Amino acid sequence: MTLHDKNDEMIRVNHAGEYGATRIYAGQLFVLGNDPTIKHMAEQEQEHLEAFQRMIIERRVRPSMLQPVWYVGGFMMGALTAAMGRNVAHACTAAVETVIDTHYKEQMNVLTFSNDTELNDLVTKCHKEECEHHDVANAESGVDLAATYPILTSVIKRITKTAIEIAKKI
Repeated sequence: MTLHDKNDEMIRVNHAGEYGATRIYAGQLFVLGNDPTIKHMAEQEQEHLEAFQRMIIERRVRPSMLQPVWYVGGFMMGALTAAMGRNVAHACTAAVETVIDTHYKEQMNVLTFSNDTELNDLVTKCHKEECEHHDVANAESGVDLAATYPILTSVIKRITKTAIEIAKKI
């Protein structure tokens, strides 16, 4: 796989991931109403999505063919966790963002060998904000979410890792 192909794969998977994230927050907001913390994180995810959408179009990168799955799956994950309570919704965010932290770090390592500063800058910005989402979710809940909801966070992390691997190719 060439570096160009790898960059296209990054754009595709990040676009799919940010799309899924907007859907998770849409589900949470649907259940919890106008929660200002969740709304702020959702707005940042929308900005990330729009940036990757521009790259998809400008660079003619094939988007994930599973957009309908991310649409329904993301919303369901957000709505179901929110239906279990605000802390569970934050546990969902913390679990997803733990995986995304590693995901974006791996991409930043690859991008150090690339001259694609636009993609590198965007991934770096998104990584910073995703880490903030993780920290805010933990702070808002007032508990260690991974310790409080170990099974839930484990399942959400597995789903997130699987979605990343699938979105890279499909």
